[in-house]
Amino acid sequence: MLRAGSLNRRITIQRPGTARNDLNEVVPGGWVDVAANVAASIKTLNGAQTIKADAVTSKVRASIRVRFRTDIDASMRVVHGATVYQVLASIPDEERREHTDLVCEVSK
Repeated sequence: MLRAGSLNRRITIQRPGTARNDLNEVVPGGWVDVAANVAASIKTLNGAQTIKADAVTSKVRASIRVRFRTDIDASMRVVHGATVYQVLASIPDEERREHTDLVCEVSK
């Protein structure tokens, strides 16, 4: 059973789409909220630094666990505070239908 206390972060799940700014203008290439204020746990898996075009970049992989849902795919992203995670894979717990694990990456 998934314990509610382990889901101690609040995230927003977004999909690519046409968004509107504060002036109600269409922003192409924007992001649209699929679900806001979703309870989740975030665990950092590993990190790596590389040099691209003479600049140091870092990539951090994380696992984000949410309550069971099947509407998340690799085209989406997760926002937690100022950190944006790109969803690489969505792995639902099909056996117990308790949770979905999201394999994510954040680039800085």
